[in-house]
Amino acid sequence: MDPPELLSMLVRNLAETDDDRPLLTRLCEACVDTFDAQGGALTVSAGPGEQAAVSTPGAFEDLEPLQEVLGEGPVPQAMAEDRLVDVRIGTLVDEYPVFSRLTESVAGDPTLYAIPMRGDGRVIGAISLYVTAHPQDLSREGLQLVADAVGAVLLGNADLLDWSERSPFHLAIGMVVAQLGVSPGDASAMIRARAFARSTSLLSAAQDVLERRVTFSYEE
Repeated sequence: MDPPELLSMLVRNLAETDDDRPLLTRLCEACVDTFDAQGGALTVSAGPGEQAAVSTPGAFEDLEPLQEVLGEGPVPQAMAEDRLVDVRIGTLVDEYPVFSRLTESVAGDPTLYAIPMRGDGRVIGAISLYVTAHPQDLSREGLQLVADAVGAVLLGNADLLDWSERSPFHLAIGMVVAQLGVSPGDASAMIRARAFARSTSLLSAAQDVLERRVTFSYEE
């Protein structure tokens, strides 16, 4: 499929989504439909540690939050290195051994494509696509074209994105910094480690810190 046809399909799929729902959700679904994937996610970054993400419901919807908690996986790598990353889920990979091990039981042997979204000369997020059938049919050029088109749409509609859900995480980082005198990066890592140990989300772990259900100290 040539670029104009691919972008036309993306636009048609977006137009068929319910326009009462958030733009991020609609774009995510349109990308999944455009490439006939079995699931997907869309992550937007406003800066270091400042991300909003949505996933399509189904077997793969927990994999995006898992990568966020671990700080490890194809999506963080695609965004950090500004390149498309594809990997078979469940295959042990040196770059992200923990994520790979935790996904070994995922059924369907899907291939995960993590494509950086670019805008204004920088990476502003990533699209994830989970494909269980004929992944060889996907064009890397086509995947990147759609990702960059979506990035352009998001840059033009930044006011429609809701970052309020992320603020507890950053407030919690500040509390841990105050408690231990560590750097924000180390505080973030400690909250992530707690989320991983408790098999919960970053938001939930952050709320535990903010509501003082957990405190960090060198004596613990």
